[in-house]
Amino acid sequence: MKRYLSFVLVMVFALSAFTACGVPQSDDLMDGINQRSNAGGDIVIADVSDAAVTDFAIRLFKESMEEGENTLVSPLSVLVALSMTANGADNETLSQMEAVLGMPIDQLNTWISNYMANLPEEETYKLSLANSIWFKDDPTFVVHEDFLQTNADYYGAGIYKSPFDDSTLKEINQWVEDNTDGMIKDILDQIPEDAVMYLINALAFDAEWQSIYKEYQIQDGKFTTEDGTVRDVELMYSTENKYLSDDKAEGFIKYYKDRKYAFAALLPNEGVSVSEYVASLDGEHLHEMLTGAKVTPVDAAIPKFETGYKVEMSGILKKMGMPDAFDGAIADFSKLGESTDGKNIIISRVIHQTYINVDGKGTKAGAATVVEMTTESAMEPMDPPKRVYLDRPFVYILIDCETNLPFFIGTMMDVE
Repeated sequence: MKRYLSFVLVMVFALSAFTACGVPQSDDLMDGINQRSNAGGDIVIADVSDAAVTDFAIRLFKESMEEGENTLVSPLSVLVALSMTANGADNETLSQMEAVLGMPIDQLNTWISNYMANLPEEETYKLSLANSIWFKDDPTFVVHEDFLQTNADYYGAGIYKSPFDDSTLKEINQWVEDNTDGMIKDILDQIPEDAVMYLINALAFDAEWQSIYKEYQIQDGKFTTEDGTVRDVELMYSTENKYLSDDKAEGFIKYYKDRKYAFAALLPNEGVSVSEYVASLDGEHLHEMLTGAKVTPVDAAIPKFETGYKVEMSGILKKMGMPDAFDGAIADFSKLGESTDGKNIIISRVIHQTYINVDGKGTKAGAATVVEMTTESAMEPMDPPKRVYLDRPFVYILIDCETNLPFFIGTMMDVE
């Protein structure tokens, strides 16, 4: 019977002010493994890739939803971390991961490298990604240099060899906290004895609204849940000029500074539940709706809200089509490395945790995903204003306006 080698992958996607992280005390395995410049070349991010990423985002979101609960996922985090992992997969395991992620791994590497290299940044808005890989200092675990080089080239991943004891636990938690501006603390509660690797992606976002709400624009209001419960809430009123609609919902786009990023909201029609509406969405439809937003005034109201969400994603990812990565008998991560004592490398669980705070100044949010692999032995004429008040459950999306890609998707079912 095969024995199985523990392997842990941590993906952290945090939306908040990004700060530089301290250098870990673990041995730096990047010594001699330098990032090759321009790994992605001068390839322009292709529309087909953008559509594939949006489709992955919607599929992940739909599978993650819990009936009646606030949901919030960061598909860009999951995409980047799983793509780094896929560089170590082969054969059917790789094929399944590529099918779930929506692109061949070579195309994913190039797309992500270009995406990270072209993110706009100013004092009032920032979206930044950082990656690292941590290996257990264990003579029986051999990591392939090609795997390290690929992740260095395309992801700029820092690579560290550690004893995987309490000191490593503190270092990893500190790295995550530093790279999420303190939004995500103590992402790991322990390092299992049979864990041999962590891959970490950190993404930080913090942005002010294009027009910060004045005091008179923020008023007491009510939010009614789907079961009729009425909550007191502060509503932020404004007039926007990008209107979204389909046959089941309407909404609007509200921009952050310089219109590089935006908050998009979709309010299902009366009689249509949020779950029914989300079930009707697909990546192509959302992409078309965001790119085809109508220029017309919208009287809008957004509740101030703060929410968090946590879900274990292994079942979700299996349902999406990549079961082999979790199966000790057939998982193939042979491109990543190997065990000299015959153990196999598998994914055991994927823990995803998120947080968002929307107020009168702007938006901050954070998310963390832990994937653990363990042993098994010119303006047109204006129409009359639309009115979209988010005073009942709605879907919201944070988007990159250059590509209209969703890097955060959530449902607000209850403001408490």
